[in-house]
Order: sequence, then structure tokens, then C-alpha cells
Amino acid sequence: MNVPRGAEKKVLEDHFEDYIKPKEGITKKKVTELMSFNDDDPQEGLERGAKMVATAKMAVVGSIGNYFKRKLDVGDDGSSEESSKRNSSNEVPQRPQPTIVSPTPMASIPTTINMNDLLSDPADRPKITSYHPNQKDEIRRAYWIKGPCQPRGHTFPSKKIGPKLRCFIVEWFDEFDWLEYSIKEDKAYCLCCYLFGDIVGQQGGIDAFVTEGFSTWSKKKSLYAHSNYEIRLRATIVTCRFLLENKLPFRGHDESDDSISKGLFIKTLSLIREHNESIYNVTLEKAPKNDKLTSPKIQKDIVECFSKEIIKSICDEIGKDVFAILVDESSDVSKKEQMAMVLRYVDRLGVVKERFIGVVHVTDTSSLTLKAAIDSVFTDNKLSMAQVRGQGYDGASNMCGEFNGLKALILRDNKSAYYVHCFAHQLQLVIVAVAKNHDGAHEFFEQVALVVNVVCASCKRKDIIRESYKKRLQMEIGIGETETGRGLNQELSLIRAGDTRWGSHYKTIISLMNLFPEVIEVLKYVEEDGSTLSNRNQAYGILSYFKTLYFVFYLHLMLEILGLTDTLSRHLQRKDQDILEAASLVRATKKSLQTLRNDGFGSILKKVYSFYQKHSIETLDMSEYYVTPRNRRTKITNQHHFEVEIFNTVLDMQIQEFGDRFSEVSTELLENMAALSPSDSFSKFDKSKLLKLSEMYPDDFSDSERTYLLGQLDIYYHSLLHDDRFANLNGIADLSRLMVEIGKHRSFPLVYRLLKLVLVLPVATATVERCFSAMKLLKTDLRNKMSDDFMNHALICAIEKEALLDVKIESVINRFQKMKTRKGQL
Repeated sequence: MNVPRGAEKKVLEDHFEDYIKPKEGITKKKVTELMSFNDDDPQEGLERGAKMVATAKMAVVGSIGNYFKRKLDVGDDGSSEESSKRNSSNEVPQRPQPTIVSPTPMASIPTTINMNDLLSDPADRPKITSYHPNQKDEIRRAYWIKGPCQPRGHTFPSKKIGPKLRCFIVEWFDEFDWLEYSIKEDKAYCLCCYLFGDIVGQQGGIDAFVTEGFSTWSKKKSLYAHSNYEIRLRATIVTCRFLLENKLPFRGHDESDDSISKGLFIKTLSLIREHNESIYNVTLEKAPKNDKLTSPKIQKDIVECFSKEIIKSICDEIGKDVFAILVDESSDVSKKEQMAMVLRYVDRLGVVKERFIGVVHVTDTSSLTLKAAIDSVFTDNKLSMAQVRGQGYDGASNMCGEFNGLKALILRDNKSAYYVHCFAHQLQLVIVAVAKNHDGAHEFFEQVALVVNVVCASCKRKDIIRESYKKRLQMEIGIGETETGRGLNQELSLIRAGDTRWGSHYKTIISLMNLFPEVIEVLKYVEEDGSTLSNRNQAYGILSYFKTLYFVFYLHLMLEILGLTDTLSRHLQRKDQDILEAASLVRATKKSLQTLRNDGFGSILKKVYSFYQKHSIETLDMSEYYVTPRNRRTKITNQHHFEVEIFNTVLDMQIQEFGDRFSEVSTELLENMAALSPSDSFSKFDKSKLLKLSEMYPDDFSDSERTYLLGQLDIYYHSLLHDDRFANLNGIADLSRLMVEIGKHRSFPLVYRLLKLVLVLPVATATVERCFSAMKLLKTDLRNKMSDDFMNHALICAIEKEALLDVKIESVINRFQKMKTRKGQL
């Protein structure tokens, strides 16, 4: 093979310290001079250099074969021999000293290594870092399966250490399963450190069990110390993972030896060691005082290692593929503004995922500050703004402003990063808008909020509700009005609604309807025995309102409306929900509201009459003339007032708000995307729309690829249309998973690329909202001094629990050891 000119010289220059042991004054500079090429005759330069290196008796060590396709050790007779052979566990041959006569041209760095040719003797092995990155993990696995080099049948030589002759003891292999022995060097090594701590020596000094080898046979305690450190470190890592998984605090108020409240970290570690003698003997009071691995700094370093391993797994899963970002901001318990960030992407199995990658403290919530924070997170995790294909925020002006919002700033960098206003927020705004703009609905929600405050104001009032509901339930079970069974008839309470808790108004109305007799009882109690005149008047006013037809009618009307929107709200908060399915659900909900508006008044009125009779409330004659709250008789009937001025008006406002808020549903982007839907046997398939969709992503499809896409679409359509496996799919999320499962994504790569672009578009920021809920559990009033970095790392671990459990302890150990110089090293 022809060798590129200067390849050999570059290899020896770059790896002089690793592969050449200078002897007799040979320096790196001199070796470079020896390997100089003659422009007229390169071979002559090689021979000159080789002869002078041989004269200087330089020893070529390590795995030079990682950089040359074959290693050459030439014997005295000039014939080529292999410099290394596979060694059995009982015999490791000595490496012959090379006598280089005429060198063979050196080749480029190989990307593949034969696993059967891996060297057994620890002294002969190259560093893990010297292998090609694509094979490091495979080589580690091969060595781990092969096990440590333990030549038990070897006669171990003795050497004088102090006044006595000492040698390696074969029984140590049984005592330390990580221990290896080099026949060539008569030294001991650690297999675990070789595989997982290959560059620790650069930070913590030369480790006897990694590079030089251990041969002080009189100091067996060094073997114990080396093994104990790993056991102690693993126990600390396992303890940290348990606390992170459950969002528990680490430190206690007093962690001194005499304290009985040492905190959960020390308590958990103590519990672990009580049931494991090997851990008990090397941790806490049994550990060296300067190397216990229990300090807060050690704990934070390990938490950081877990966090970075999780983020690494997420970024590795994304790779160079496209994704969308979901961002929101909220203050923590210390009144610090925090920005949470979630990535939405399609994994290798075709499944949509939304993964939390961190929370960043921002000094303000301006769009420029948020953009800078996003850029910083991207840079730290080697992500690119060019990969972004979607943005999802709430409706705040700093986020979605047309000119200076965060949306606009990102669109300047990437025109394909389409913005989608959070569907769940829009749905909440629909409900709020109706409550604010209709006088009757506004009064109803105010009275509901007021009754929750009054009834839940004291423990005694809550006890009255519990006891009264229990008695009523027992009576209804006795007369057969209520069914019994597992999960039925649980204790109920009045639920408080919240503006940011989607679906909470619906739950409040349901709880009020179920506990209506008990609520009336509490209100009567407050009206009679309230501590202040204001409380008594308040209860009297609520009771008066509850006895009116207005309250009962609005109660059932809002229960019906919120019941329809609650189904939509629940679907929107699913992580794997796609925008096409979300748009379809919005349209279906709007149609359901329209149907209720056209035909639902009669059914609502029946439910109202039934409620009246059950709770002994006076009814109105719907044929009589309507009387206003100020006792003015009108010329319209009660039927007309409740049907036209309340029922129809409220529903018309609701339907109008749906159309105004969910403007994205009718955009060109979604109309083109709908052509991908597999519903109803691909009934919406349209090649022209899909081509237009590809034109909306100029960075993802070139002109030539669009030409190929046109031809691919016909085959794709007919192939999937007549495949029974694609007959009953509910949406493009199912289509993506099935295509990957049966390999269709390889048959139609351009169509699958379009599919992924649609799937990554965000639907709702519910995942980000959940991150803030987790933050409130993690950073509490008692932990309000938690640093931003530690909170970020702990929050990543707490939210991404599945990824946390998948992190290997060896990976954490490796990263932990690389962070800095430590008193203990593997």
C-alpha cells in the first residue's frame, strides 16, 4: 500500500511520548530529524531513519498497530514476524526486541480492530484513548467479557523488598476479582481502571494500577485501599441516585457524629451499609477521614455527573436530526426567574418524545435575555439553531411578539422554526374569555370561587362536609340508590379552581354538584354561627343565589361545556400528541359545541328540573313572563330568556372564541400537513399539498430531492393503501412508529423526513409546566438557598427518571474521576 508522504513522521511526532521510550540521548526533535524524507527518494529517507533508530536501540511499545494496518517486528534473518499474538490466561509470551533492517510503509489509522487479536498482557495493551472512537465501547465490552488477565499457573518471581524476598500471591486473584498480572513486567494492574478510567492519570497523576503497574508486594493494604475506594464511591453514587429519583433533600441540619438528624444522604447510606458487610467496612466511620466521599461538594459533583450523562443521552439520541423547542419562564421559591426548556423530537423508533434539558436563571424575561439563554444551552450541549423546526410558547408578548418577541428572534436565525401558540393555553383563554365577557357566567364563577373560600375556611367546616357526606352515602347505599364496589364512594372534598391549572374549573363544578347538600349545610351553619357579621352575610348571600334558577342553570350549562373541552384539554397535554391530531380534536370539539347549541337546550332543562326536585328547590314556570333581578316584568318568557339570552349567547361566544383563538388550525401549513394523515385509508392524501409542504422547509429539501419526492409519493401511497397493517391507524404518530417498525422509513426516506417535520411541531407546553411543578417540589422553603447549578442538575435527574435509572454507574465513575484531581483515584 502506498503511504501518504509524511504520515509516518506525523504519527511519531504526535505519539512520541506514548510509543517511544527515549534512550541514549534520542529526543523527540532528533527522531523527527531521523524521519525526514528525501524528496527524490522517500524510501532512502525511511531507511536512514530506521537504521539510526535501531542503532539507538529505541523500543517501540504499545499498540502501534492502531495507527498502522500491521505491526512489523523484523527478526535477525530479515523475515517479518508478528510482534504480538493472542495470549492465553496461563502464558503471556515475552515481546522480542526489534532489530529494524528495512521498514515497511506505515498505513493510516484503522477504523476496525479484530476482537480476537486484543492483547491479554496488561503491559502490552495500548490506552483505550488510542483506539478509534467508533470501537472504544466494543473493545471495552470485549475485554470485560474476557475478564482480567490472571495467569494462575505462572511461577511468580521473587524480588527483595526490604530485608525479605517477596512475590505476587496467586490467592490475591480470588480476593480481588479486578486484579490483573503482567508476566512480562511482573506487575499488577486493575482491569476496571484500564477500561473506564483511561485518562485519569492526566489529572490525578500516574496511577500505579493503570500505567506503571503495582509491584510493591509487601504492601497488600494498597490493594485493599484501591478496591475500597471503588466500593465507597459506588455506595455514594447509588445513594445519590435514590435521593434524586425521589426529589429528596441530601443534607441535614447537623451532620456531626453525635447528631441524630444527619440528613437523608447519611441516613440512606447508613441503611445500605447495614445490609452489606463490604460496604460497611469501607464507608462513613470506617473510611479514611480525608476520603469519605460524603461531603456536600462530592454529592453535588455526582449529581452533576448524573445530569450530564442524561443530557448526553438525549443529545446523542437527537444527533444531527431536527427538533422543536418548548420554553416557558416562572419564578422559584427564592423569587428567581427561571427559564425551563424542553426539546421535542422523533427518536430512532419513530416515537415522538419531549425531553427536559435544563432550567436557566435569567435576570429578566426580555426576549433578548431568553434568546441568549437558549443559545448558551445549545452551545453547551453541541446543538444548533439550524436544527430547530418548531417553537412552542404561551401567549406572552415577550415570547410571541411579531417583531421583538423570542419567536421573531429565532425566526431571524432559522425561517423553518415555525411557531405554534400552546393549544392548552388557548383553550384556557377560551374559558376565561367567556367567564369575563358574559355577566351571568362571570357572576356564576365568582360565586363558585366564593363558596369554596367560605366552606374550606376552617377544619371544622371541612369536617362537617366529611361527616355529612358519609351519613348521606350510608343512607343511599341502604336504600339501594348508590352502587358499591372497589374504587367507588371515596371521600370527596370541594376542589379549588386555579387559572393555571387546566381543567380545574371542571373539577370544581363536579365536586360542588356532588357535595351540594353538604355545602348547603355548611353555609347554613356559617349563616347562624359565623364569627363575624361579614361572614354571616356572605353565607346568606350565597344561599340566596343557590336557590335561584340562574345558579342551577349555569351549573349544568358550564358542566356540559367544560365536559366537552376537558376531553380536548386532556388530549392536548399528552407528550406524544401531534399537531394534526390536535387540530382535528379542536375542530371536533367546536362541532360538538355547535351541536349542543342547536339541540341541547331541552336536555339541559331536564337536568335542571331533576336537580330542583332532588334538592327541594322552587322552580319557575318557563311560560310566564321573565322578571329581572330588579323585579321588572318584561315581555319575553322565562323560556326565551334562558334559551336565547343565556344558553345560545354563551355557546355562541364559546364557538366564536374557538375560531379566534385557534387560528393555526386553518393555516396553510396545517392544511398541507393534513395530506399525510393515514385516517380513513389515507383519504386526505394529496401530492400537490405535500410538495408545497416540502417547499416550506427549504433547508430540508433541495430541488432535486423534491423531484425524487414526487415520484416517491405515488409508490408510497399505493404501497401503504393496500397494506392491511396501515388500515386502522389513528394518526401520523402511529404511522411513524409503524413505518420504522417494518422498515418503510428506509423505503420512503423523503416521505418519512416530511413526517418527522410534522411530528416535531409542538402542540402544548404542558411538559414545561410539569417541570415547574417538579421545581416547586424540589426547591422548597426549607431548601430556598439551593444554588442554580445544583437545582438544574437535580431537576434534570428528577424529571427524566427513566434516563436516570438507565445511567450506568461506570459512566458516572468515569465522569466523576475526570472532573478534577481527587485524594482517591481508581
